[in-house]
Amino acid sequence: MKKYFAEMIGTMVLVIMGCGAAVFAGAEQPFTSVGTLGVAFAFGLSVVAMAYTIGKVSGCHINPAITLGVFLSKRMSAKDAGMYIIFQVIGAIIGSAILYILAKDSASMTTLTGANGFAEDSLITAFIAETVFTYIFLMVVLGATSKNGAGNFAGLAIGLSLVLIHIVCIPITGTSVNPARSIGPALFDTIEGGKALSQLWLFIIAPFLGAAIAAIVWKVIDSDKA
Repeated sequence: MKKYFAEMIGTMVLVIMGCGAAVFAGAEQPFTSVGTLGVAFAFGLSVVAMAYTIGKVSGCHINPAITLGVFLSKRMSAKDAGMYIIFQVIGAIIGSAILYILAKDSASMTTLTGANGFAEDSLITAFIAETVFTYIFLMVVLGATSKNGAGNFAGLAIGLSLVLIHIVCIPITGTSVNPARSIGPALFDTIEGGKALSQLWLFIIAPFLGAAIAAIVWKVIDSDKA
């Protein structure tokens, strides 16, 4: 159970820090808003921090898409994959609950939990973006954590790649590439009358699709098997 609880804690931290940066960037504050770059680094640095905190316990997936990609790459069992995803979602919900409590009186101009979303006329663009950027992210994850990958620098490589992805994708969907990160905030966005829950399907299906494609491509090009 230790690795499952580690995944729960890691995902909770990711949501609080990453989504929290997005929420409070739009709130009145004594300092200049962190902006897109600040939010991107908040997500990436959260992954780096957790990688070196819980990585030795669970591998620090903190993302159902990563878990799916690892499972399809035959690096973990179906049981562990299922439990990882369940605890990741639980962690995201806990993180969103904490963030909602902290942000509800902040007068934030964004959603109070940093929920993902897209304009109704840009559904195809949003789907492609989430699929492609999750694919890119998973390629980095699978490569960095492979036998001859980045070793102790894997967490840094993965975290920085997430920063890059957020810089490009935030204007399109707010950037998910992580179904758990989208599920938690969407549930609490509904309390405020938001529409994130109705769009949640895209932020589950597209990342999973991107992860599956990455697992297939990595299996073909993986030099460890050469």
